[in-house]
This record gives sequence, C-alpha cells and structure tokens, in this order.
Amino acid sequence: MTNLSKWVFPIFPIFVLFSLLNPQISIGVSEISEISKEFLKIAKQDEVFDWMVGIRRRIHEYPELGYEEFITSKIIREELDKLGIRYKYPVAVTGVVGYIGSGEPPFVAVRADMDALPMQEMVEWEHKSKVPGKMHACGHDAHVTMLLGAARILKDHSHLLKGTVVLVFQPAEEGGGGAIQVVDSGILENVKAIFGLHVSPALPLGHVSSKSGTLLAGSGFFEAVITGKGGHAAIPQHSIDPILAASNVVVSLQQLVSREADPLDSQVVTVAKFQGGGAFNVIPDSVTIGGTFRAFTKESFMQLKQRIEEVIIGQATVQRCKATVEFSSKDKPFFPASINDDGLHKYFQTVAGEVLGPSNVKTMLPLMGSEDFSVYQEVIPGYFYFLGMKSESNKKPASVHSPFFEVNEDILPFGAAMHASLVANYFAEIQDSETQLNDKHHDEL
Repeated sequence: MTNLSKWVFPIFPIFVLFSLLNPQISIGVSEISEISKEFLKIAKQDEVFDWMVGIRRRIHEYPELGYEEFITSKIIREELDKLGIRYKYPVAVTGVVGYIGSGEPPFVAVRADMDALPMQEMVEWEHKSKVPGKMHACGHDAHVTMLLGAARILKDHSHLLKGTVVLVFQPAEEGGGGAIQVVDSGILENVKAIFGLHVSPALPLGHVSSKSGTLLAGSGFFEAVITGKGGHAAIPQHSIDPILAASNVVVSLQQLVSREADPLDSQVVTVAKFQGGGAFNVIPDSVTIGGTFRAFTKESFMQLKQRIEEVIIGQATVQRCKATVEFSSKDKPFFPASINDDGLHKYFQTVAGEVLGPSNVKTMLPLMGSEDFSVYQEVIPGYFYFLGMKSESNKKPASVHSPFFEVNEDILPFGAAMHASLVANYFAEIQDSETQLNDKHHDEL
C-alpha cells in the first residue's frame, strides 16, 4: 500500500479512486477540473515528452501538401493503434478521425491540421525536411503531435469521460479546404463543440491568446488574365500592352481599401502573383495576376469581391485590353471569418487559467489571417486559440510561413494538456448544465 500510494495519490485525488471503485459516482465540474490540472504534469513527464518529440520529428522530415498526407496519416494511425484508439480512415482523402470515451453522446471534437507548405526549408538541423521544396513552416507537425499527446492522456483517463471525444486529424488546411470535406462527410454531425489551436512564435511559451467573437478574417483568392496584343518593344504603337494594363489594375486595387472601405472595417487586398513576358524586347500577348482578399464580415467580403472584378475589367478596358476574372475553385475555396462562440470563450478562459495559470491567458485583437477552422464554426459552436512558444532559447523566432520557421518543442506538453483539459472538462460542463436545468424544471413544476 505504501508503494501504491507513492505513485497513485500525487496524480489521482481521492475522489477519483472512489469513482473507480464505484462507477455510479458522478464526477462534476470541480472534480474534473482538479484532474485536468494534472494533465500538464503528465504531458511533461520524460517518457511522454520524448514520445511526442519523436513523432513530431518523423512528421517534420516528410512534409506533405494538402490531400497528399499519406505518410503523416500512416504515422497517426500507427500511433492510434498502439494506444488502442479506434478511428475512421480515410476521411476527406487522407484525414483520420479517432474516438475516445463511451462511444455515446455527447460528442466533443478537437482538431489538428496535417499539411505542409511548398517551401524549401532553410533551417539546418538533424531532422530538417528530406523532401525538396516542401516544409512544415506553419507548425502543423506540432499540431498533429499535440493532438496525439492529448489522445494518449485521454485514453489513460477514458473512464472519466462522460461522452465521446472526436479526434479530427484534418488534411489540406493551407488553402485546400480540408475542413469543408470533413464537414461534408457528415462525421461531425452530432458534435456539440469543437476546439482548435495554432502555435504562435510571438507569444511566450505556455501562454494562450484568443478572444470572443471574430478572431480571424474571411479570405478568398482571385486570378485574372489580361489579354492585349503582343509585338516588338521598339514599336509599342502596333501592340496593346497587357503589362501596362495589369500595372494599372494593381494600383487601382489598392484604392479599394484606402478609398472605398470604412477605415474601421478592416480589409486587405494583396496582389501576390504577376506573370507575363519572357523577353526584354517583346510585349507579351497576356499577363496573369492573382492574389487574396480578406474582410471580417460577409457583407464586406462580398462587396470587395464584386469591386475587384469591376476594377480589373474596367482598368483593362481603359487600356484597350480584355480581362477574365476567376474567384475561388475546388482547390482554393473561400473561407468565412473565424468567429469564436461567446459561451465557449468564458469556458476556455476558465479551463486555460486552471491549466496554465490565469496570468498566462491573454485577450488579443483580431488578425487578418484566415483559418479553415471557420468552416466548422459555421455549423458547430467552435473555439480557436493561439499557443505561445517563445522562450529564452528562442527569443526571436521566425514567423509562420518563413523558410526559417522553427517549432520550439517545449510547446508540445502545453498543447497536449490544453486539448485534453478542454474536452474532458466539457463533458462535466454539459452534465452540470443539464443538472441545473433539470433542477430548474423541477422547481417550476
């Protein structure tokens, strides 16, 4: 008994032992909160931490683009098999959806994205990308690892889960609309809430930041072909110059935000693609431009879309050119703004404060970046937040989507513990709310 207490009691409070001996005892909000405080300690144990680091490095060495995450998916399934966690595969081509708990309602989900970016890694280290031109420059390798870490913790505590945790390993977040395919699959039909996170190089290690309401902008892509008449650069009067027309288009598009948008209604139009011509002395027949546009409201987003098309066609016409404009596609769909559920915001602050300490829970301003997690939030109450990884050893980390981006692996236990705590507590929250509702009905009767 002495040896047993040495190992059991620091991790499991006495009421947990009673619940194991008597399954009829209901574990409430305060009790599960106490248990979830231990999740970070568990995630920081050498065995668990080293296991997560190993997984993250395996994924990092073989980055895969959207809907091509076959190696990543195989690693996920191998680890779930080892943990004894059942799953469905394939979902959305390469995605995996796992299940922990009773197998019965209520269902609560947590999501990690899997895909990498078409970039050459410039960081020299033992486990750098082995695939030329591809890199995990946005931390998705860490996202997958942290969700697997949470899965390990939750599997060991599955007797405490009064419902089912749905683990969503999603492909193609980087513009491919993987979340759309997951939703269309119907696999999240009965889910009550969904949580997601993103690593942040700007936040200190172990800090989280988010806000209620609109967090990230809605985004869309556009591509235009401006066609003129090619000819010799020395006799431009015999040609119709599409490069000049495209240049005027780029300048005019910037005026949509500076002169047509309310300064208090944040919007962005960026032309990031300009292709045309292949010789110094030849005016080309056509030029292709493309870019992205972003806004926080659906009304502003659709107005911006309309005006982008009008400006491109109008400016091309002024320069005697023709233009065609395409928006979105199956490969690059529109994404709505990410809007955090108000009720989940209060809940998140409480749980994050218990796991990380109240002083490490920050409120942030909205960002113009976008996330296809917003697709889930349109059909399920959802909450998205940022998890910091800046430390003394990593004082000036490169931003995401940089070839010099590095993940501070010390972040892994924090993400695993946050995932596990948010979903474990949520069941108790639902149970407590239903109890209060029933008591109220009894009082009314």
